Amino acid sequence: MELQHLRAFREVARELSFTRAAHNLHYSQPAVTAQIKGLEEDMGASLFQRRGNRSVELTPAGARLRPLAERILELVETAQHEIAEPPKQVQERRVVPMGGGTPMGGSAPLGAGVGVGAGVGAGPGAGSGRRFLKGQFGDTRIAGRGGRS
Repeated sequence: MELQHLRAFREVARELSFTRAAHNLHYSQPAVTAQIKGLEEDMGASLFQRRGNRSVELTPAGARLRPLAERILELVETAQHEIAEPPKQVQERRVVPMGGGTPMGGSAPLGAGVGVGAGVGAGPGAGSGRRFLKGQFGDTRIAGRGGRS
């Protein structure tokens, strides 16, 4: 049993017409007919009674399958929706002292408690992380507390 077969079955069961179902699904009518035949083979039962003038009605087996097909397709759509959206996580906010005091009232040197990473590479920014850690950046020195450099 394939999901596409169930989708075609659901639409034919709603419309009671292969032609309208094909139009709604953007398929050709022969493609919908082939999907229904494949599902009927998988189920081992006829699902629709074909009537004249292009209308159909559900057989007893089709009537039993209809709510099951609806539930299966709803579960698949729910799973796709749940997996596609990342879970909402609460972001933790942290206060990081940058000098001039700590959250507990003490004092800390500039950058204490701050993790700084430096990348190794070539180009204009190469070595800037090391210069930053040493307290120099370009022609400017980074001042500690009280504006001293």
